Amino acid sequence: MRRRDFIALAGGAMMWSRLARAQQPAKVYRIFWVSTEPQPDPFLDGFREGLRERGYTEGKDVVFELHYAAGDPAALRQVVSELKRGNIDLAVSSGPATRAMTAVTEVPVLFALSGDPVELGIVKSLGEPGGNFTGSTFLSLELAGKRVELLKDIFPGLRTLAVLSNTNHPGEQSEWRTTRQVTQALGADPIYVPFAGARELDKALEAASKARADAMLVFPDAVTMVHRARLAEFAIAQRLPSMFGWSEYCDAGGLLSYGANQRATYFSLATYADRILRGEKPADLPVERPTKFELVVNLKTARTLGVERAISSILFRANKVIE
Repeated sequence: MRRRDFIALAGGAMMWSRLARAQQPAKVYRIFWVSTEPQPDPFLDGFREGLRERGYTEGKDVVFELHYAAGDPAALRQVVSELKRGNIDLAVSSGPATRAMTAVTEVPVLFALSGDPVELGIVKSLGEPGGNFTGSTFLSLELAGKRVELLKDIFPGLRTLAVLSNTNHPGEQSEWRTTRQVTQALGADPIYVPFAGARELDKALEAASKARADAMLVFPDAVTMVHRARLAEFAIAQRLPSMFGWSEYCDAGGLLSYGANQRATYFSLATYADRILRGEKPADLPVERPTKFELVVNLKTARTLGVERAISSILFRANKVIE
């Protein structure tokens, strides 16, 4: 065969190969979403928006399987067991659902966790996850101290601070240690009010009431998030200025929050989803921590508590003010 004919034949073969691939149906990725949030899930909306931003069209390029098991551990375990059937490309766990997925090895898992994923045992380190889990953690000891500092700035006369903390939360002791140190350094007395899960929340609120503190700080986690309205109502009834971790607590009536925007975090998590679906391994994708934080003030609650004048000193720094 002459060289010219060979080149023409090879070129035709390559063109035919490209045409054949172009005519093949595009891959439709299946994402298994697991949540303990009550529906509608605001974090799912952020994740979906992030995927759309990256060119995915739901129903065409990607299909969601949505699974909710709010307040039912047995139902959550049953949902997670379905991951073994083998036709899922990516699992995403919202909030405490991650704890139920620690034994999952069949598929890549993305998480957005309020606690410490290393202590939970799903990654070896934040920089090198090393397994099939990666994602984002909201836990930041710097934020824990900053929340106390903000309270002290607003209320210089603060002497005692009730700190409500779910001891089942991975990383809780580190967060409490930092909070205690910062509070004491600012000349105030931290009153530790621990509780182990939702069943002990009543007892914790009773203890917080007896503490007669000047303000209340609640560590952000799945349990306090679910019961955020109840915690906000308790603080108002006790005439306690309250500080929380995320804006959703203020939407429910809390006075103040300082922390990451959760919806934005799930939007960003879609970047990792895209990279994993394209072939990268979770083991090589470092666990991220949010770098942008928002201060939220509920001015309506401030008026109810009679602290509107004190709150006015930080309104210019607030990212969001709830009237």
